[in-house]
Amino acid sequence: MCSLARPSGRTLLTLAASAGTLALARHFRSETADPLPAALPGTRESVADQQVGSISYYASPEGSGRPLLLIHSINAAGSAYETRPLYLHYRETRPVYALDLPGFGFSERSRRRYTPRLMAEAIHAVTAQIRARHGGDPVDAMAISLSCAYLAKACLARPADYATLGLISPTGFDGRLSGEGPPDGHRGRDIVRGLLDRPLVGPALFGALASRVSIRFFLEKTFGATKIDEGLLDYAYATAHQPGAEHAPYCFIAGHLFRTDSTLLYDRLRLPVWMIHGQRGDFVDYRLAPRFADRRNWRIDTVPTGALPQFERLRAVTAYYDSFLGAIRLPPRQG
Repeated sequence: MCSLARPSGRTLLTLAASAGTLALARHFRSETADPLPAALPGTRESVADQQVGSISYYASPEGSGRPLLLIHSINAAGSAYETRPLYLHYRETRPVYALDLPGFGFSERSRRRYTPRLMAEAIHAVTAQIRARHGGDPVDAMAISLSCAYLAKACLARPADYATLGLISPTGFDGRLSGEGPPDGHRGRDIVRGLLDRPLVGPALFGALASRVSIRFFLEKTFGATKIDEGLLDYAYATAHQPGAEHAPYCFIAGHLFRTDSTLLYDRLRLPVWMIHGQRGDFVDYRLAPRFADRRNWRIDTVPTGALPQFERLRAVTAYYDSFLGAIRLPPRQG
C-alpha cells in the first residue's frame, strides 16, 4: 500500500471486519516470502548507527556536482522504489543516493517504536556518509510526503549538511495535519499500537492492508486515477511481505510517525526550498501553501497529477527542479 496518509478508521474497520481477513492473514504469515529484489540500480550499501540500527541505501556516486539524496514516503509498504524515476533520471548527470528508512526496504525492520526522531537520525547517518564520500560538500535532499517533515527537522538540526531541500507532496500544509502543535511531538496513540501488536489483531489488519487489492486501492487514491504505476504496485507488495514488514506500519497507523510540528519546522527553514504537489486524488489540500509562496527562499510548483508526480510527469518535475536549482546562488563547492 502506498497511501500518503494514514488509513481512516472507517477504512481500517472495513478491512479488519471483512470475511476473508483472518484467512488472508493466516496465509500471509504462513507463506515464505520471496527474496526482496533491489528497488534501484547502482550499489546497495549500508551504515550502522547505534541509535537507528542498520540503514540501507542505494548509491550511484558517478557524475559531478553536488550529491542528491532521495527519501521515500511513509506508508504500509514504503521503499526507495518511490524515488525510482528521479533516481534513474539524475544518476545520468550527478551523484545520486536513495535510502530505505528504518522499518522499510532493506533497512532494519525490528520490533520497536518508530518515531520521527528515529527517521531523522537515519537521515543524519546516511547524509554524513554521503558527505564524507564527496569531500564534505553539503547535499541536495528531496523527500516525499511525511518524510518531508523528517528532512526539515534533520536540516534544522544540522544545517551545514544541506544546500537545498526538495519537498514532494509534503504533509503539513493541510487542515488536518498542519502540524502547528507541540515541538518535537508525534500523534501516536500507545493503546492503538499495543492493540496492533497483539497476535491476532495486528496480523489480520496488516494482512488485509498488504494484499494486492488493498495496495491497488490506496495507490488509486494516491494517483487520483485507476491508472497507476504497476511496477510500484509489484514492489510495494513484495516489500510488504518481508519478515518484520508490519512493525513500522503499526506505528504509522497508530500515529507515532506523524509529527505535531511539521508546519512550524517548514516555517523555520532558511535555505532554498522547492516544493511541488499534484492537483488530483485524495491529497490535494495545501491550504497553508500561500503562507510560504512569497518567501524568497521558497518556490512552489504544481502539476496536474496525483501525489506521486514523478511517476506521471517526470519531465515536468525535473524541469521545475532544475530551474529551481539554476536560479539560486550557493557557495562554491569545496576542493
